[in-house]
This record gives sequence, C-alpha cells and structure tokens, in this order.
Amino acid sequence: MNFECLVLEQVLVSLAAGVKMNIAIGCDHGGLSIKNAAKSYIESAGHTTLDLGTNTPDSIDYPQFAIQAAQMVIAKEAEMAVLICTTGIGMSITANRFCGIRAALCTTAENAVMTRTHNDANVLVLQGKMAEAELPLILKAFLETPFSGGERHKRRIAQMERAERVAETSCLAAVDPEVNAAVLGQIAQEDSTINLIASENTVTRAVREASGCVLTNKYAEGYPGRRWYSGCVPVDTAESLAIERARELFGAEHANVQPHCGSSANMAVYFAVLNPGDKMLCMSLDQGGHLTHGSPVNFSGKLYEIIPYCVSKETERLDYDELMAIAMQERPKLIVAGASAYSRSLDFVQFRAIADACGAMLMVDMAHIAGLVAGGVHANPVPYAEFVTTTTHKTLRGPRGGMVLCRAEYAQAIDKMVFPGLQGGPLENIIAAKAVCFKEAMQPEFKAYARQIVVNCATLAGTLAERGLTIVSGGTDNHLALVNVAASGLTGKAAAAALDNAGIICNKNTVPFDQKSPFVTSGIRVGTAAVTTRGMGEAEMKIIGGWIADILGDIDNLELQNTVRREVTALTAQFQVP
Repeated sequence: MNFECLVLEQVLVSLAAGVKMNIAIGCDHGGLSIKNAAKSYIESAGHTTLDLGTNTPDSIDYPQFAIQAAQMVIAKEAEMAVLICTTGIGMSITANRFCGIRAALCTTAENAVMTRTHNDANVLVLQGKMAEAELPLILKAFLETPFSGGERHKRRIAQMERAERVAETSCLAAVDPEVNAAVLGQIAQEDSTINLIASENTVTRAVREASGCVLTNKYAEGYPGRRWYSGCVPVDTAESLAIERARELFGAEHANVQPHCGSSANMAVYFAVLNPGDKMLCMSLDQGGHLTHGSPVNFSGKLYEIIPYCVSKETERLDYDELMAIAMQERPKLIVAGASAYSRSLDFVQFRAIADACGAMLMVDMAHIAGLVAGGVHANPVPYAEFVTTTTHKTLRGPRGGMVLCRAEYAQAIDKMVFPGLQGGPLENIIAAKAVCFKEAMQPEFKAYARQIVVNCATLAGTLAERGLTIVSGGTDNHLALVNVAASGLTGKAAAAALDNAGIICNKNTVPFDQKSPFVTSGIRVGTAAVTTRGMGEAEMKIIGGWIADILGDIDNLELQNTVRREVTALTAQFQVP
C-alpha cells in the first residue's frame, strides 16, 4: 500500500468514528494565505477552528499566536493547534517552550504521520511559503492519524517531558550556576536513588510551577477580602480556592492555609487556646511523637507542662485504656493525637472519648497521614477534634507548608493567632501550590495512589520481616514502618549510612523505649509515599526489601553496597520522577 493510500485509509477510519475536535489556528503575516486555506479545510472536515489571527497582511510578531495556541492546548480548550509562519521555525521554537506541547514542523504528509504515531504531536507547524496543493494531505495526516500507543514511543515522550524538569532552571543556570548545580544535584539524586524517607514525597509539575510562580511577588498580610495591602485580587482568588478546597477535601468547617510549616500550625493552636504552664497530653518523641508535641528542646516543651504518653511495651501499640487513666489523673487542657513514627492507625473515636471524659480539647496532628485521610484509607479526624493540623508535603504530596483545620467557633482565634500573632505576609505562591495539591487529592487517581502507598508499605515491611528483621509493632497500617535494627546487632545510624551508600535513602530513628541516643538510635524509619509516586508497586517493594535485608545482613560489605547501587540505578531508570 503506498503512503497516500495509507493516509486516506486512516482518514476514513477516523471520520467513521466521528472524531471532531476544536483546533486552534494562528499565523503571522507570512502565513496568512496558508492559514485561511487550512481553516477552510479543517472546517470542511467537520472540526471547529478557533481563529487566533492574524487576519491582515500587516507585519506582526508571531510569538503571541504560538503562545495563545499552546496555552489553549494545555488548558484543553483545543485538542490540537495549527500554526503558520514564513519558515515555521519561529512558531515551532515558541510553542515548544511550553510543558506538554509537542509542536512539529511538517513539510510532507509522511512527516505528519510519523510525528503523530511516534511523538503524539499536538501542534502542527506549517511554512507560509509551502505550496497550497500540499496542504490538504498534510492536514489530513496530522489531524486524523492516531498516536500508536507503543511502549517505546511512550517512553521517549516521557523522556521529552522529563527533560523539561531540568529546563525549569534554565534562567537560574545563567544567573547563579552554583545554586543551579545544587538543584541539578537534587534532580540527579531523585532520579537515581530510592527515597524511603517517610516525611518526604515528590510533587507534580503543576505544584512546582505554582510554588515558583509570580504570586511570590505579592505582599498580602491579612486574609482574602481583608488585606493590609492593595492589589490583592489575584492572591485572594488563589487563597480562597485553597481554603474552600481544604474544607471540602477534609469536611472541615474552617481552614487556615497560611502557616509556613506544621510547627507553625501547631503553635497557632497552642497559642490560641493555652496559657504558659497549661497541661498537654502528648505522645513522647521517643515513642513516635513529634518535636512540637512537647519535646523539652522545643518551644512546646518549654512553655507547657507536658504529660507524655507511650505505647505498650508488649505490643508497641497505643494502649487507650492506659491513655484514659493518665488523662483522668492529670486532667490536661489539650490532648494531642498524631505521630511522626507510629505505623498503626489512630483511633480518633477513642481519643474523642478520652478528651470528653477528662474535659480536654483534642488536637490531631495528621501531618504524616493527611494524604491517606484524603485518599480514604485512614479515618478522618476532623469530625472528632476541635483542631486538626497538618503539613502539606508528606503523603498529601503538596508544597512544604502547614495548615490548621478547626471548628467554626475557633476560626477567629486561629486566624488572629496565625496573623498577626505568629506570621506576617503569607507565602501566596506556596498557598497557590497548596490549592493545586488539594485539587489533585480530590481526583480518583489520588485515591488509588493512597491505597497503593499502604499496600506498598505492608509489602515492604512484610518482606523485611520475612528476612528476619524486627518490625516495630509487628507491622504497619499506613505509609511507614519502623525497623528495630538493634535486634540485629546494628545501630540506626550505621544502618542508614550503609543503605545510603547503596542508593536507598531512609533515616535513623528511635524505637519505643530506645536505650541509644537520638543521634545513634536503634532503628530506621522507611516510608513508601515517594516510591509510590514514581509508580512502583508490590513487586518493586519486594526487591527493595531484599536489598535492605542483604545490606543490613552484611553491613560492612562495600562491594555489596556498590552492586546494589548499580541495581538501584537500573530500577529507578524504569520509574521516572514526575
């Protein structure tokens, strides 16, 4: 079958399927004649054209048309675009500056077929000096040829898009090579290592773009509609979206999205409802709690009387009967539920009952599990607690930042404490990124992601246990597992360092009733949020668990670590970071 027949056959198949599209079309003065002819053909084929101009022969700059068309394709206002300038080169260069745009300059129908089947090109670029007789066949080929869907082509397209992650810092490279080198170092590390840090994740390109957007230029003390500075309409819009999405996502009556971090969020709650010296019942840091839950080196431990609670020595799980007994004896003003190294589900019904029994308020710090809550794989604390605090950068997979959710009766007190009580101008670019991550967490894909995090963690912990390693509490219900390496004669510090040498990044961590210092520790903490973001599943968790067990079983074997490092690099190459 000759090439022309192949194209016509594809056209007939496509038209029979009734595929109709919105096609953005634009040109400069040098492409006006071809644009008008292309527009007529596209409309005669049953598609709708979105004509961006130009419509006169007067000299005009072409980039504006390429920019408009690219934005329309990205926003899904148009399925494809056609751009024309005298040579086609300028339009191609401009359109291809946009992430997600694959603009192809085609001079033959064969070019058009190849770029659609191989590259899934979505913008056709034509030369204004081309012969009009060639135009119909090229347009047919481009508009009616489907992407092949082949794995090798998908892989190459992913590599194209992935290259833009480096391109994000192209201006930085010119202005500050030293800082750019650090950024490229982080990109290289993420590409080639396995990140098991339970408090880390990898954000999407959309979240990164919002984090680095022009909203960073705006000073916006106050809240939407109540700012100390003028010119806040755009940031008001972004912050209002973040607030409403947070409330919807977690079913909260009020949300303050301005805290710079989880510690600031916790501080806002404490300062809003406690006085110095008041009693707080919190999980001890060495049991799995957080610094801001009353550690003596933290402001919380310095300002308040901290009553610590622990896990059971026998089960290494929370004993709610014991917690009730402590609460009734001590009568704290605030009970803090939440942890940074506790691998079991938290029973918020029990915490609420304990708080009611002793007359305390309940604050839940869900920083680690917020994404699991959003994804429906962990109970939601919002209905049970006066206050819920969280970071946005762990399982929620957003930018580094914090948030307070609370009942309506506490909204004014929390807002006044965040600003002007603790912070000045909020980071509106980060708040915009929070809004993006909340929207992402509302999608069905995120629910599947959250479920896979939990499955992956259970698989990883199970693999380690099968290889003889001791898992604190006997397993995991969430995104993390704590491994007691002292039971294998190791320290957490040495174990984490050996794994790091092999390209497996985790952190040393205390285990309940640890006899070693926090700088040495008896355990390591592993989490599966970041590797799940990369698309890894149970099969990869078994491989990774095997590597961890091999290294910890022969911790001084540098040759083994180097071998595993090469295997890690090969595995990670199959699972690109967003």
